[in-house]
Amino acid sequence: MSNRAKGLAMVVTGAALWGLSGTAAQILFQEKQVTAEWLVAVRMVLAGIVLVLLGAFKGLKPFSIWRDKQSAWHLLWFGLIGMLGVQYTYFASIATGNAATATLLQYLAPIYIVLYSMIKQREKPSKQISLAILLALVGTFLLMTNGTTSQLAVSIISVIWGILSGIALAFYTLSSAQLLKKWNSMIVVGWGMIVGGTAMCLIIPSVFPANIVFGIDTWLLVLFVVIFGTLIAFLLFVESIRHLSPTESSLLSSVEPLSAVAASIVFLHVSFGLFQAVGAACIIATVFLLSQPKKKKMYREFETGM
Repeated sequence: MSNRAKGLAMVVTGAALWGLSGTAAQILFQEKQVTAEWLVAVRMVLAGIVLVLLGAFKGLKPFSIWRDKQSAWHLLWFGLIGMLGVQYTYFASIATGNAATATLLQYLAPIYIVLYSMIKQREKPSKQISLAILLALVGTFLLMTNGTTSQLAVSIISVIWGILSGIALAFYTLSSAQLLKKWNSMIVVGWGMIVGGTAMCLIIPSVFPANIVFGIDTWLLVLFVVIFGTLIAFLLFVESIRHLSPTESSLLSSVEPLSAVAASIVFLHVSFGLFQAVGAACIIATVFLLSQPKKKKMYREFETGM
């Protein structure tokens, strides 16, 4: 298998695992009474510890980042606001709605990044960006309504959490860019997860809440979210960049919302209407538009994200 073929397989597999982890989380929320707070805490702490240990195994000296005062403060903000923010809002959107809609709404992050870049650089939107924004708005509207305003297809609370998840992902991406210029992504993401997960542990009432239905199937789903949907997915995506350009990796990550939609329909029998499918296509199309060479300068920051 050529290096390019390996890269393609890695990024597609990693993105698919990210999407499937959202569906696994939805099953935990609906059938096992798991809360978003508990799953976020467990996922971040366990995955973060493993990433830092893997970094140490590779000789990356994981504690060096804490000896740099500026990086240490930056890492704290990144973990508490960026990493914790994007994880919690995403799972809260799933808990109040479904994994398919939550993943698609989070996928609006490039729009927020481009808008931020335009304001910062005092640039007027081009036709390309204007079209991307229009597609994002139309896509969100169709996801919410399925083409009719008489009854929402998804709860407004879930949509709000999903939009906040996209904003949080944009902040996460932008705030991590400076750290990633100086430190390995495995160390940055690993410590960010530990910081954010530890903070969430202070909120959950117990490590083993009485209301959660613990069983073999529960733990298997939790392990899938932590190991396959977080660790392996992240490592595959990072490794794929060695064989593909960052733009190609980011574009192929569109498999994530597609896998979340497919898994929600197959395993959870989530109703996904024709207009919602059109809305999903509109949202995915925004990333393709924003990745075109003319706007590569604005989009490049998104490519450093997870």
